[in-house]
Amino acid sequence: MKFETPLITGKLIKRYKRFLADVELDDGSVVTAHCANSGSMFSLNVPGSKVWLTPNDNPKRKLKFTWEIIEINDALVGINTQHPNRIVADAIAAGEISELTGYENLKREVKYGENSRIDILLSSEGKPAKPNCYVEVKNVTMKRDLAPGAPAEFPDAVTKRGAKHLVELANMVRAGNRAVMFYLVQRNDAKSFTLAPDIDPTYSAEFTNATQAGVEVVAYGCHITPLEIGISGPCIIESH
Repeated sequence: MKFETPLITGKLIKRYKRFLADVELDDGSVVTAHCANSGSMFSLNVPGSKVWLTPNDNPKRKLKFTWEIIEINDALVGINTQHPNRIVADAIAAGEISELTGYENLKREVKYGENSRIDILLSSEGKPAKPNCYVEVKNVTMKRDLAPGAPAEFPDAVTKRGAKHLVELANMVRAGNRAVMFYLVQRNDAKSFTLAPDIDPTYSAEFTNATQAGVEVVAYGCHITPLEIGISGPCIIESH
């Protein structure tokens, strides 16, 4: 995924009210940027950190900047949760996700289950036809241990919605479909991934139930630059 407009740099002053962040730009001016991330962003709220913003000149937008990337301990982290579905969908279409190749059709945001939407639905009408594959994408940014070999972790806050998605995926498997929980690690300093059961034990329990029901788990890392964010390769999935 390439950024459509050049990013501008600044320093984080603070993030507040979940969706707002004050940033001092390199010219000394202070702006309020949209923070497209509903999580706690634990370990990413470090005042003084270098950040990258997308400028927007749409007169209908109240906030003229969107926060995209932060630098933490020399690592770049993509914090915009509006991007992962597109990044993963593009990678699947390009054949970069070995676990998800061979499907003819890819649709996004398809209604399924009990008032839910699946991030990506893969299907094929070939003979013999493959079962439909339901892919739920989660953005992973938390890394509490900054040591080089430490894993990225999910979730960074209690997520009832995330637990519901695991139940829905398990139901899809029971109905004869394929289901994949896809964790996209949007930081370039983590080669492995694990859950954070101390933060949300209910999510961890539903994860266990889902995998026992046949839900597959896939984790991939990203290469991140101020020009683009894309898939870098699979991550090791550590037990929790």
